[in-house]
Amino acid sequence: MNPVYIYRFIRSLLVVGGIILGGIALFYLSKYTYPFIIAMIIAFLMNPLVTFFEKKGRLPRGLAVFISLLLIFLLFAGLITLLVTEIISGTNYLAGVIPQHIETIVDFIETYITSTVIPLYNQIAAMFNNLDIEQQDTVLKNIQNIGESITTGVSGFIQAFLKNIPTIIGWFPTTATALLFTLLGTFFISKDWDTFGLVTGKVLPDKIFSGAKRLFRDLKRALFGFIRAQFTLVSLTTVTILIGFLILRVNYSITIALICGLVDIIPYLGTGTIFIPWIIFEFIAGNTSLAIGLSVLYIIVVVQRQLIEPKVLSSSIGLDPLATLIALFIGFKLIGFLGLIAGPVVLVIFNTLQRANVFKAIWSFIIGQDTKRTT
Repeated sequence: MNPVYIYRFIRSLLVVGGIILGGIALFYLSKYTYPFIIAMIIAFLMNPLVTFFEKKGRLPRGLAVFISLLLIFLLFAGLITLLVTEIISGTNYLAGVIPQHIETIVDFIETYITSTVIPLYNQIAAMFNNLDIEQQDTVLKNIQNIGESITTGVSGFIQAFLKNIPTIIGWFPTTATALLFTLLGTFFISKDWDTFGLVTGKVLPDKIFSGAKRLFRDLKRALFGFIRAQFTLVSLTTVTILIGFLILRVNYSITIALICGLVDIIPYLGTGTIFIPWIIFEFIAGNTSLAIGLSVLYIIVVVQRQLIEPKVLSSSIGLDPLATLIALFIGFKLIGFLGLIAGPVVLVIFNTLQRANVFKAIWSFIIGQDTKRTT
């Protein structure tokens, strides 16, 4: 056999083995180092703000990092405070209207039982009485088996839930510890960000370091583009819903529209988690015009999201709209709702690696200098 092909095969195995071993190592290491991985991501996202304070405000790097973390903390604290305030306000509003709605639902259930369930029960009872004794015994045994299955399932669910309560409670100290290490890691990583870059440049060869810098720069641009795209989509959804609510004269239009916009971040489900139960309730309550209006508004929001999302993602991240649509579909088919986020992210990483000539470098390594010797 030609040794050229043997060497290429060996180098191919080295590449595949290195990728597999690297993935396995990253998977297991991430279980123990995830606070610092999260800290690195936060420091990466926060770096432009830190650099702004450092250069424009002429502040020491450590102080700029502290101010940036403090501003981010205050921002999240303000959002949480606003959310809690709106929840309290909404709860007070619901406390006044829920009794009326419960009465409406109870009346609907009573009417449904009287008009549908009781006649159906009488028909089934008449049919059961007309059966032979053996057939009646068979039906009763099947009903008993179904009841036992339901009882077993409910008991198993309650038992499993009660067993998991200590585990859930045990998450709190673990989460608090991880949060503390994440904050400390974010501070020190962001503080020494430039130092890490200089050390990496000295350790790695120039060719690899330049490729890594380009890869890092493209990933940064794509990541911020992805965040900007999601913000644009959520803003469009919120504005559309707000306009619809104002037309339909819905109470607390701004608050509900903001909540719908936040819920729209949830992959695939999105605003349906609010609209669908609301529409069903309005139909039950007899508010047919409002239910139809909400249905039309929900359809508009869903269609708008599906039509605009590939275009916005492609323009913000720099990807082809068709490739983005395919990535969304494949991601959803492979891992469900999370795939709608993971699909474009994987496509961004793949596209970035291609722009950084990583695949070309791997192929050159596999081919080696054998091509020159064979030509």
